Amino acid sequence: MEQFDAAIIGGGSAGLSALKKLSDLNKSAILIEAGNQIGTKNVSGGILYSKQDPHRRIYNVEDVFGSDFASSAPIERLIKKYFLHATSKNKIFTLDITALHEYKTNFGYSILLNRLNPWLAQLASESADKHGGGIITGVHVSDIQWIEDKTIVKTNELEEFQVKSIIAADGVNSEVAEITKARQKFKPEEVYFGVKVIIKLPENIIEERFHLNSSEGSAHLFAGDITLNHVGGGFLYTNRETLSLGAVYHYGSLLSNPVTPSELINVLIKNPLISEYIKDEVPLRNENADLSKEDQLKVQLSVSKLIKTYNELRYKYFSKNNVELVESGKFTNIEEIRSKIDSIKQDLIGKYGVQFVNNYVELEYSAKLIPDGKRCQMRKPYYRNILFIGDAAGRGIFIGPKIEGLNVGIDDAVRASIAISRSLENNNFDSGYMGSYYESLVNESPYTRDMTKIDKDYLTLFLNVVRNISMDSIDPRLAIGLRLMKNTRFRRVAVGLANILGYNKILPIVESEQTYVRVPNLLANKLGNIVTSSYVPVIPTLSERIAKLQYNDDSEPHIIVEDRRSEFMKKLLLLCPTNCYSYEGEDVILQHEGCVECGSCSIGTKWKHPKGEKGIIYRYG
Repeated sequence: MEQFDAAIIGGGSAGLSALKKLSDLNKSAILIEAGNQIGTKNVSGGILYSKQDPHRRIYNVEDVFGSDFASSAPIERLIKKYFLHATSKNKIFTLDITALHEYKTNFGYSILLNRLNPWLAQLASESADKHGGGIITGVHVSDIQWIEDKTIVKTNELEEFQVKSIIAADGVNSEVAEITKARQKFKPEEVYFGVKVIIKLPENIIEERFHLNSSEGSAHLFAGDITLNHVGGGFLYTNRETLSLGAVYHYGSLLSNPVTPSELINVLIKNPLISEYIKDEVPLRNENADLSKEDQLKVQLSVSKLIKTYNELRYKYFSKNNVELVESGKFTNIEEIRSKIDSIKQDLIGKYGVQFVNNYVELEYSAKLIPDGKRCQMRKPYYRNILFIGDAAGRGIFIGPKIEGLNVGIDDAVRASIAISRSLENNNFDSGYMGSYYESLVNESPYTRDMTKIDKDYLTLFLNVVRNISMDSIDPRLAIGLRLMKNTRFRRVAVGLANILGYNKILPIVESEQTYVRVPNLLANKLGNIVTSSYVPVIPTLSERIAKLQYNDDSEPHIIVEDRRSEFMKKLLLLCPTNCYSYEGEDVILQHEGCVECGSCSIGTKWKHPKGEKGIIYRYG
């Protein structure tokens, strides 16, 4: 039986950070990932932060993967501007909240995990190989057993192997937690639900439209009527040649007022500000009914080839790398590329009747559950010789516009690696030794404080941002509270009292429909500007979105419905992002083939991840 110092279960950014750190500490660690490749199961909003704290250490991505991370990694854009948009139909009121984004921040990059995580994996694997470890993809962990003094890991695909310790980095729907009963499944009120689409847009157009310099990006949050009366909001992040557009809502709020996740995205797209942000010139084919089927097929093939060439050249032309086409010898200069694009366009219009219209290009649809650390972080993030990190430990930061998760998981990964290294050196893996030490390290993290206490300095920054808003525009009760909170002495006393009461007592007041819907709606109505859109977006149906996804289907369902008539299961008819549930008579039944493994149904089902290499394969993440 093979033996390792540690097994890391889950190949996201947290798990990869743990592998890299443990290997750098000269330990033999193996990482097990269910996806056929690293990155294919990972989804994020997402912004990857590097943070600082004047009093306590934070372990950032550059601490693990090198000080040249920002110049070497396949990141998207450095977020330099951050905005909050309050919406009421076509009226928008915008707040610049960049100061909140910059608070204790070294940097924040927009990222796509199926680009970033393979790069992290390469560095982690190179380090692990030196110490007898490495990465194994396409493997699903099925059981963990303790036999005498041995810890045995079993999988669906490999021979069982022995480890001295385990890091659970398998996400919010952690099967390690389920197998070991280390914690219960997270409740709806403890998590958020996120749904996202990736939108294609040429690089230079992104920079022109969002008023950005090369490599710089902006982030936009949305609240108001755009939320459809749910607690949460929308987001739009600029990537290099794409946009990440999504919605994140408290899952309990969605359960009390069910709506299809696809519709949450559609409402965002229909907002005139967003529709103008995402618009592009898109070729629209015309069918010629006068042609025979054989001739129609020939025309379709010709048009498809021309449109593909047109799009490839156009996106390359509007990028910083357009000189590559000249350097490759395909064109003599940039002007020739432009002429070729215009020539193809004229052929498409003149020969084939293709129209070029304003619309947008959607590439990928995804969804996931996200832990709210204020509510669900594990107080003891360990079980026997297993340490839980990141989403698996319920550790994520959701405080108004402050949304962080990837950086929290990386910080946890380093602390878990330090705890395991100490235990290896002292040959002591008891929970009272390794687990308790890891707990103490986690409790020292500034992120843990964010999940348990109100940061008065962050609150002060927020009050500074909203200080110029007319108090006559909002609810009188809230206006009185804001006026009082602007008094430094009162604010200090109020925050102290709130922290004594704890988040659980004040969250129902702070995270409410009043805060996320009514107040932003009022602000937009009274202070907002009218925004109009130059076109009506043609939005894909849910079926069309699912058809674009890639799957390696498994004939065996990874979800078992135990109570087919429960109220929760009935709500999943709407809440499942890919419409996997339907009625058969009075029973709710499952068609698992379209599942994106978000875990939104895990609370009311017997849920596990698909076997190795099976299920959803994300191209962007």
